[in-house]
Amino acid sequence: MSPVPASPKFPQSLDCEYTERAADADKITTLQDLVTHLRREQVKTQDLLSSLSFSLRSFNNLNQFLALIPLIVSRVTDVDAAALILFRPNGQVSLEQLYCHEGQQCRNIRLALETVTRQLSLVSASGINLSQAIEKQLGHQLVSDYRWFSTAILVRNVELHERGRLYLFSNNPTYIWTETRQKLAQLVADQTAVAIENDALTTQLRKQERISRELEIGAEIQARLLPSFSPKIEGVALASTCQAANQVGGDYYDFIPIYNQVPSPRQYRLNQANRWGLVIGDVMGKGVPAGLIMTMTRGILRADALHHHSPAEILKNLNQVMYADLENSSRFVTLFYSEYDPKTRKLAYSNAAHNPPLLWRSRLNEIERLDTDGMLIGLDPNTQYQEDEVTLDPGDTIIFYTDGFTDATNSNGDRFDEENLIRNFQEACHLFKDPQAILDHLFERLRAFMGKHNHGADDMTLIVLQIQPMLLTL
Repeated sequence: MSPVPASPKFPQSLDCEYTERAADADKITTLQDLVTHLRREQVKTQDLLSSLSFSLRSFNNLNQFLALIPLIVSRVTDVDAAALILFRPNGQVSLEQLYCHEGQQCRNIRLALETVTRQLSLVSASGINLSQAIEKQLGHQLVSDYRWFSTAILVRNVELHERGRLYLFSNNPTYIWTETRQKLAQLVADQTAVAIENDALTTQLRKQERISRELEIGAEIQARLLPSFSPKIEGVALASTCQAANQVGGDYYDFIPIYNQVPSPRQYRLNQANRWGLVIGDVMGKGVPAGLIMTMTRGILRADALHHHSPAEILKNLNQVMYADLENSSRFVTLFYSEYDPKTRKLAYSNAAHNPPLLWRSRLNEIERLDTDGMLIGLDPNTQYQEDEVTLDPGDTIIFYTDGFTDATNSNGDRFDEENLIRNFQEACHLFKDPQAILDHLFERLRAFMGKHNHGADDMTLIVLQIQPMLLTL
């Protein structure tokens, strides 16, 4: 029987080389697996962040977007649970969203967070570092085998301020809060801040749009309450305008037809009143509150004028009726009320601390101030008002105005004042024989004084009344 040939023996150096090559192959395979895993994780992270960005652009509801935040941040940072805690502007702290797998661990985290936020909401948040307070309370609430990390949610208003934090929880003792994980968490937190900021801006925009619409409605109502044109009064030419500083103003003027008896349809249609109430007023303040008071003043005044009271009695009644409402609003009304009789050309008037109208006497070329004693409407319920009367001659011209005209300033802060108004009014009466031309001239001179880019801070109202020459009959 022939002997079995012995197995060939390789040199020891070749055996070592083979072992080393096998080890290198294992390392390459391990490295390839690691690269593949990292690529998968990178793709997963990119997909999650892309989904978050798409949600930020797509969702109109902030709560829908915030519900995704803990889920996304837990996936991109490989933690067991994540929570979104928000700090409200009113000082309240709330657990907005929590993501974790159901079980005892999740219940422990939820209980701890709810206890912490409830405790902080019961105390004043002013002067408290909420982040440090939460960290401290979590240390008491959670057992030691939980590790947590947090990232700030910073919203820019005038300056950056913290509106909440993202909390990440892990019970893996080997978990490392790496720089990459920190950056990913901060990226999610930044997206959250953008969503909160966008929601606040959208809410503010909607509020402004609603206010703007309300102002438009208020301005439309007020425009309908102010005279749309000057009435035709026998022997009188009129021109008038009101330029509001805001959409809704506090200036008021009116022409009220007063009949001695119930007018016939023809008299009413042709405005053939026995007398005319000429009124101008100014509510202290601007905007919607002033506009509402102006509307109330108009209604009361028109109703009282029809009872054939004298101008002084009308102001007295108006003051007593409006006193309680004006006192509560901390606003007052200046008002000049007058009644003109076309037959006698007499103007009876009473003044409640309004700018006195200016009367230009055509024959004498002189300016008179039409004024009587009387306090603001709404200041004292027992105020007594004085009354006076003047007879007007052909060519005589009166301007009724509000203080927005004389208080208008130029770029140096100088007021237009009554002296400038008198001088320009007298000049206009010499240049023009038409009320509208006089009105236009006065506004032109005012705009020249104020400057091209200055539109005035207060409402400006002007009425020009001129007595027409008597027609000679052959």
